Amino acid sequence: MTKKARIVLADDHPIFLAGLRNLIQREGDFEIVGEATSGTAALSLIREKRPDIVALDISMPGLNGIRVARKLADECPAVRILLLTLHEDRAYITQALQVGVRGYVLKRSAAGSLLPALRAVLTGGLYIDPTIASNVVPPARGHRRHGTNATLVSELTAREEEVLKLTALGLSAKEIATQLGVGVKSVETFKARASEKAGLRTRADIVRFAATQGWLEDL
Repeated sequence: MTKKARIVLADDHPIFLAGLRNLIQREGDFEIVGEATSGTAALSLIREKRPDIVALDISMPGLNGIRVARKLADECPAVRILLLTLHEDRAYITQALQVGVRGYVLKRSAAGSLLPALRAVLTGGLYIDPTIASNVVPPARGHRRHGTNATLVSELTAREEEVLKLTALGLSAKEIATQLGVGVKSVETFKARASEKAGLRTRADIVRFAATQGWLEDL
């Protein structure tokens, strides 16, 4: 009898999580050994169960999927990681690859892509959702962009830079405020000032900017 692959699922949307469970339970080669609805709970569960593979949502409370993946790379390197997300931006994909993620699947195509992705990752492959495969760029470790962006960074205060870094990692204003020991309004002010200085309008802009500075590797 073929050994089933042990999998942990993590997503903070119960309906989507139930859909993943139903999809996987229909297959004979997987065994769900745990489920979590926050990044913190997912990390604890993975440490306990040591599954073969995990399917993580990027945007989760506590720790986002990228931060969980970063910790797993150090603590549980044998666990293979697949991310589920709404984000199609190249910066997110690059960030995921930098921390060792081997599968990147869009939620809107999970019904058709999840199982092939899981099987590809389990056999040592790399799976990027076909819809966004053309967005993939090799992660450039240690790269720092000079010129205009370097000038912009020099204009940021230490607190503004810190808030941008944490925003790029997916933390909410409330989570950043708790981590830095300041008020939510202060966080929003730092973020607004930094975004204005750097010409950033969306979260994707902030992630892209952070990636070009190498901040995502340092955190």
